[in-house]
Amino acid sequence: MTTCYQSRDPDLFSSNASKSAVMLEYLGDKSGNGVPDLEEIGIKPLRGNGDFRSEEAIELLKQADIVVTNPPFSLFREYLAQLLQYKKRFLILGNQNQVATDEVAALITNGTIWQGNYSGDMAFRVPPYYEPRETRYWVDPDGQKWRSLGTACWYTNLDFARRHEPLILFKKYDPAAYPKYVNYDAIEVSRYKDIPEDYAGLMGLPVTALAKLSPDQFDIVGFSGTLARPMIEVIPGQKGSGRFYLDLGGGRFKRMYDRVVVRNKLL
Repeated sequence: MTTCYQSRDPDLFSSNASKSAVMLEYLGDKSGNGVPDLEEIGIKPLRGNGDFRSEEAIELLKQADIVVTNPPFSLFREYLAQLLQYKKRFLILGNQNQVATDEVAALITNGTIWQGNYSGDMAFRVPPYYEPRETRYWVDPDGQKWRSLGTACWYTNLDFARRHEPLILFKKYDPAAYPKYVNYDAIEVSRYKDIPEDYAGLMGLPVTALAKLSPDQFDIVGFSGTLARPMIEVIPGQKGSGRFYLDLGGGRFKRMYDRVVVRNKLL
């Protein structure tokens, strides 16, 4: 079953159904063709607008075994908190940068949730009324409008086989190639493919590496947003906090993007 907000597209179901939020319910194949035909899908109007925080939406959530959806990115943390409150198994779309928020970072660090089987560039069909954009927007030969996101990913608490596949490491640790941060005792590893096979200490990786890390091979220690010391505590008079910094020499420092800190648990 699924709930849908009131549609601005009158051709989505019918002109009547689009006047209110609706719930769709599929109870299984009745015709024998293995396809959910329209006549096999029950369409029921909702009292409210379909907001996931409404009482009727929560009552439907309670009935669900697994939730699969793309919540509004601006309400991602609130929606995730609701799923965990009702102890639901889920697979939801989000932005990779959500891991930089304290709430999501804490859940990933303690192993409550993790990233799913795919992350990165994703394309989505958008409705006819969608306004054209200068980038990541196109119309296919059939007239269908499309939009893509470069930082989309799945978040889940469902286990899957690929999550337990270890990375094959082949690089050797070289202090010159893996500088240490100024404000945290860890080395910078700019790509997951460059993780040294023989380094047992803490390593900072781009958050995009999360989807590649097996919990059988790596411990997630935390994220730079909470682990980084304010620069003024390390270098008097130097501003900066919430990120790791590298020393470029000559009194210059490079502010890094968000990093996840990991340790190879097999060493």
